[in-house]
Amino acid sequence: MPAPNLLPPEKVPPPRTDFTVGVLALQGSFWEHEVVLREIGVAVREVRRPADLDGLAGLIIPGGESTTIGKLAVAFDLLEPLRAFGRDHAIWGTCAGAIFLSKDARRDQPLLGLMDITVERNAFGRQVASFEVDIPVPALKAVAPDDDRPFHAIFIRAPLIETVTPPAEVLATLEDGRIVAARQGHLLATAFHPELTDDTRFHRYFLHLAGWEPDR
Repeated sequence: MPAPNLLPPEKVPPPRTDFTVGVLALQGSFWEHEVVLREIGVAVREVRRPADLDGLAGLIIPGGESTTIGKLAVAFDLLEPLRAFGRDHAIWGTCAGAIFLSKDARRDQPLLGLMDITVERNAFGRQVASFEVDIPVPALKAVAPDDDRPFHAIFIRAPLIETVTPPAEVLATLEDGRIVAARQGHLLATAFHPELTDDTRFHRYFLHLAGWEPDR
């Protein structure tokens, strides 16, 4: 799995102490999200226990293996605390995290069941079928009004968001119409990996959903 480019240490801004975002660190690519958040200037906390959720503005659930993430969440007594957190706070699930966030993955596995989406695991095939593509995401204008670039999306053994039921809404599709990003209020799901690019717009969009005010 590729890693995000790192800023030289002297260019990483000091984190804001009044706004901390958690990254679920049970399994998967949590470190890559932490790198991007720190480069934006956000304080980061790894979440492995229910107490780690205290005081967080939002939570990212990384890619990895959704069944393993779910089983570990059960083992660490995190499932119900995560559900309670997501009712009032922003959560973003990327790849396996999107599956874990959904209400239906068409198989028996632990899910948070917070988003009105149905997700098909490994919908694009095995890891060798991974691909990259530019997709338009108009919602990113909320944090980058002068940036008209499509988003370079990296799909690695990716799921597909099969159905999106209101109040959830579609944020992005592939050219053939298949859904790869969705939002439901303060909840966000992407089938791809924005943390593996140099483009921080999706992370800033999630921070926007979590109440981030960058100039404060």
